[in-house]
Amino acid sequence: MERLVLAADKVSPEARAVTARFHPAIVQEVAAAVARDRVVVVGMAQNPFVRKARQKLEEAGVTFTYLEYGSYLSKWKERLALKLWAGFPTFPMVFVDGTLIGGTSELAPLLREGKLKP
Repeated sequence: MERLVLAADKVSPEARAVTARFHPAIVQEVAAAVARDRVVVVGMAQNPFVRKARQKLEEAGVTFTYLEYGSYLSKWKERLALKLWAGFPTFPMVFVDGTLIGGTSELAPLLREGKLKP
């Protein structure tokens, strides 16, 4: 199922500029890691789903890059910039071979089925 997304011609240049200026360094840092590293997990402190994803990858022997941005009460704007960029609403965000696969729930079957190997 495709998510409804506002058409580009329905977003003013001014609105696009605001989004482009919204914590670009964080977005660039994640984009660079996703382009460089095979598996990237983007998360936040104290989140049990982030912890579970990292644990599953470690148990499977999969090398990954972990980027952490704040906790529940800190750096929420930076995380919002990442959500806007990725179009994914929660953390962790797990990227494999440059593609956002989703979060912990979407990672589990890949590991279980052996599609993501060390």
